[in-house]
Amino acid sequence: MANSASTRKGGDGRLTAALDPQDQGPQDACGVFGVWAPGEDVAKLTYYGLYALQHRGQESAGIAVSNGRQILVYKDMGLVSQVFDESTLDALQGHLAIGHSRYSTTGASTWHNAQPTFHPTAHGSIALAHNGNLTNTADLAAMVRDRSVLDGELDLKVHRPEQVGSTNDTSVVTALLADHPDTTVEERAVELLPQVKGAFSFVWMTENTLYAARDPQGIRPLVLGRLERGWVVASETAALDIVGASFIREIDPGELVAIDADGLRTRTFAQPEPKHCLFEFVYLARPDTIMTGKRMHSVRVEIGRRLAKQFPVDADLVIPVPESGTPSAIGYAEASGIPYGTGLVKNSYVGRTFIQPSQTIRQLGIRLKLNPLRDVIEGKRLVVVDDSIVRGNTQRALVRMLREAGAREVHVRISSPPVKWPCFYGIDFATRAELIGNGLSVDEICRSIDADSLGYIDLDELVDATDVPKQNLCRACFDGVYPIPLPTPEHLGKDVLEVGATAPVVRTTDVDGLAASLAGSGAADALQRP
Repeated sequence: MANSASTRKGGDGRLTAALDPQDQGPQDACGVFGVWAPGEDVAKLTYYGLYALQHRGQESAGIAVSNGRQILVYKDMGLVSQVFDESTLDALQGHLAIGHSRYSTTGASTWHNAQPTFHPTAHGSIALAHNGNLTNTADLAAMVRDRSVLDGELDLKVHRPEQVGSTNDTSVVTALLADHPDTTVEERAVELLPQVKGAFSFVWMTENTLYAARDPQGIRPLVLGRLERGWVVASETAALDIVGASFIREIDPGELVAIDADGLRTRTFAQPEPKHCLFEFVYLARPDTIMTGKRMHSVRVEIGRRLAKQFPVDADLVIPVPESGTPSAIGYAEASGIPYGTGLVKNSYVGRTFIQPSQTIRQLGIRLKLNPLRDVIEGKRLVVVDDSIVRGNTQRALVRMLREAGAREVHVRISSPPVKWPCFYGIDFATRAELIGNGLSVDEICRSIDADSLGYIDLDELVDATDVPKQNLCRACFDGVYPIPLPTPEHLGKDVLEVGATAPVVRTTDVDGLAASLAGSGAADALQRP
């Protein structure tokens, strides 16, 4: 029942890193979910909530559940459906749960960095899940050292193989939250959260209370929902829909929410300075999700309409690069009067694979993900709509594939401006040197991918399509204006806490004896799937 401790890299939802390691797309942020609902099967509600948020992270998944006496955390590498099965979920009994699906932005993709993280306290324990990325992780880690709250899971002083644990920003915050011997978790959070810098949507729990907090800029999303017998918090409204919760509102930037037997209470821990991530509107969020009062599908259709007006072309057919290009392609077709069609068929099961393809399959590249419908596109002048271009390799292969299938012309339209700057707030783009939009002009990119024409939507047109004031959006990946100050380069990046770290400790537990072994123990354990 030992678990492989190897590092596994996930896909980007379009073309797997295994297929083309030189052209990973923007890696999604994480997904978080929390539920307080006595009498409900909270583990299964959390499972389905994470299932709806799978697009936000495909490297690992985990659920923490409390029955009022103890917290049990179960997590492993892989998709939500790979990590959990019926027997595992049946063993996770309680009235309160949080869950997480992860793409790593700080800390390697290993089991110890999977979430939720766990930490004992003087009065119980805490489990925490995080969507986003912190910019002052090194400072927070120094606070951990200064406060002497190190334990076996978070050890930043000693890096012996048997002691190495989590090396992500989430574990640092968990350790600091847990250090509250003379006050409550809630009061500790109000004291700590103003000191945490960067993008964060936190969901955490004690044995009896569910908490949620969003950074003062509100860069990453977080919403509140109502069940008949409880409450739900989640990264996106799509997760509320799948569990039958009513959407109440977005959790405000700088707001802390607590939910327990006494009901729901909120407080402001920092002055709001809204800077919602613009790339959520373009790509990250599900099209059926509502953010800032608008459904993402409608925003993306409007982006397509604006693309058609800004970059018209004589063509026979508008086709999307599925799935992220579909709404904007619909809008482009509506505004241009050019028929919309399906020219590419997507294999929905290639979003992530642990099996390395053979060299022959790798040479086929994009064909494992997308296949052209020759009968639809042969002899046609095509408008191909996609969400973004990162390095350009995928679009180059796509244009070649369409020409080989008989397309007469290929005109590429992109529903975001050129991505020129990396993100330090929860999206893992390529480095700036690798971003094709940083080094080449639009005409040069067009020639590089061998398209007949190329058009990126203008930044102001994109902003107008969202109906959110420009000053309330984080646009850093497009214009280089970072709303939260960044630390020095050596304190940026995924490995800021990895100095000297080696392979993580492997722990195994008999899942069949899971419930029995913890009954009445009064303590939590982190379990990995056999």
